[in-house]
Amino acid sequence: MNTTRRTPLSGMPRRARRLAVAAVAAAALLLAGCSGTSSSSAGGEGGNVAVSLGTQPWIGYGQWYVAQDQGILEKNGVDVNMVQLNTDADKISAFASGQINAANVATHTAMMMKEAGVDLKIVLIEDYSETADAMLAGPDVTSISQLKGKKVAYEQGSTSDLLLHAALDKANLTMSDIQPVPMAASDAAAALISKQVDVAITYEPYITTALEQDSALKPIFSGSDAPGLISDALVVSGKLLSDSPTTVQALVDSWGEAVDYYKSDTEAARGVIAKQVGEDASALSSAFDGVRYFDKAENATAFSGEYVSDVLPLAERVATEAGLLTKPVDLTALYDSQFVTN
Repeated sequence: MNTTRRTPLSGMPRRARRLAVAAVAAAALLLAGCSGTSSSSAGGEGGNVAVSLGTQPWIGYGQWYVAQDQGILEKNGVDVNMVQLNTDADKISAFASGQINAANVATHTAMMMKEAGVDLKIVLIEDYSETADAMLAGPDVTSISQLKGKKVAYEQGSTSDLLLHAALDKANLTMSDIQPVPMAASDAAAALISKQVDVAITYEPYITTALEQDSALKPIFSGSDAPGLISDALVVSGKLLSDSPTTVQALVDSWGEAVDYYKSDTEAARGVIAKQVGEDASALSSAFDGVRYFDKAENATAFSGEYVSDVLPLAERVATEAGLLTKPVDLTALYDSQFVTN
């Protein structure tokens, strides 16, 4: 598998999600010192305003490309400028300063931003990573209950970090029970194959590559074992929400229609997304299969059930254990579900 060719997807920091608390704190200082400028621009009377959407080329955000390609955004009367940002820290800073007024972020990232005082609301669940993030092991480790004393490769402050803490918690273990081996997720599987470590936590496309290179490897824990822990959401600024709720509604509707199109013509939609993230659709097949996109009806169900009752508390607890959150977050103030139920 050509790893160089995979750089546009696998090399992007979005999946690494390196969200040191210091970076979010810096964004909070920027928020406190900014003049309150906003990327929103007024449309016609009673019309929508322009949206600057902070994003990165991760397939979980791909339905925005579908909505753009299929003319869904235009049909719904919303002007969206996709702003590609290199790191999550850049995205947070741009959001806090008003350079963008919407962003694709991980659920736990939204919590970190909220903790730092950034004015935002989650208005849409975009995706859950089910098997696209996983803990891999060789034949000597068959379950997470056997992690004690083992060398575990993972990327600190990342989705891999969250998955590791969730697995340890489920096995009634702590970080002191294992031998942590911090490294980039892109290197973790290679370390496992070369037997430098006993277990590796990584994500697609590295999972598929590892399983192809060593048939003795197998997943022993994945995102599906902690549903929603590794998930993505659309956040909008408080200003956009108050200035133009119709714009927010148009965004949510557009995502829902894009997912509907994805489900009706999956091959074509995957082709659109793959092109935008700089990869061949066939090479991303396993990655796509490991991601669950949420349509509008599924959003409404999740917001009235599992996302609020299970996912948010789980993400908060695991992010706190991983040191990404330093204090409790008011989860009821984190989201606004009215747009998925309208």
